[in-house]
Amino acid sequence: MKRISLTAIPPVWSVVLAVLSVQAGAAIAKGLFPAVGPAGAAGLRIGLSALMLMVVFRPPVGTLTRRQWQAVVPYGVALGAMNLLFYLALARIPLGLAVTLEFIGPLVLAVAGSRRVLDFVWVLLAASGIILIAPWTPQGVDLLGAVYALLAGASWAAYIVLGGRVATVLPGSGAVAIGMVFASLTVLPFTMASGGLHHLTVPLFFGGLALAVLSSALPFTLEMNALGRLSARTFSVLMSLEPAVAALCGLLFLGEHLGWVEWLSVVLVMVASIGATVTAPKRPPLIEV
Repeated sequence: MKRISLTAIPPVWSVVLAVLSVQAGAAIAKGLFPAVGPAGAAGLRIGLSALMLMVVFRPPVGTLTRRQWQAVVPYGVALGAMNLLFYLALARIPLGLAVTLEFIGPLVLAVAGSRRVLDFVWVLLAASGIILIAPWTPQGVDLLGAVYALLAGASWAAYIVLGGRVATVLPGSGAVAIGMVFASLTVLPFTMASGGLHHLTVPLFFGGLALAVLSSALPFTLEMNALGRLSARTFSVLMSLEPAVAALCGLLFLGEHLGWVEWLSVVLVMVASIGATVTAPKRPPLIEV
């Protein structure tokens, strides 16, 4: 029987499959919330992901310099905060809206410091999307959930900046593996305090394992496969489709129906993200793990 390699997958499809994998993982995570809670699901995902990445990449932990530790520790903390806050948001608002609001962080980072009129257009589009789904009425989107999603976006922006610094002193997949360990240590106190893992069973553990594979291990591998064969701009444009994919996964897997106003918000943020990517100066693509 012929063995199928991930490197045989065309790069565009690698990115599409990575996006689908991440959002399917998020749907699984939300399914675990009633049993282990969002902090418990975050702990399972990040802890198991860290274990898998450390086994696969075996980073040279014992030989790291002080400068490398100073770069990788805050990177891991930002990664852990991003995942925990996203799951806390996901417990309160639909998947599609959580991802849409989270995307604001990288978008603001992409146009920060720019004085071009076109970049202000992208910011205005994204802001319009936020205003559309803002909880102006008691029946609107859960306010705390929206705040968690925006904070997750801010953590994502910090993760991007810190990841860039790590890449200059600790290149390769080992940096992600070590960062994931510190992400686990960041989330662990919240996981333990929530008490969610007290209800952990063998089926739930395997659900967490599937979550770790779909949300981290598999998409990371697919994205790395695509990065070597796609331009940074093409990669980033494809990643900008994530809010729509998240909304569709929320509909298919979780039965989360969005109204036309919420879909319009998703589209506005996507257009802003794609526009900012296409018109921006060339820069390295960014991977979310």
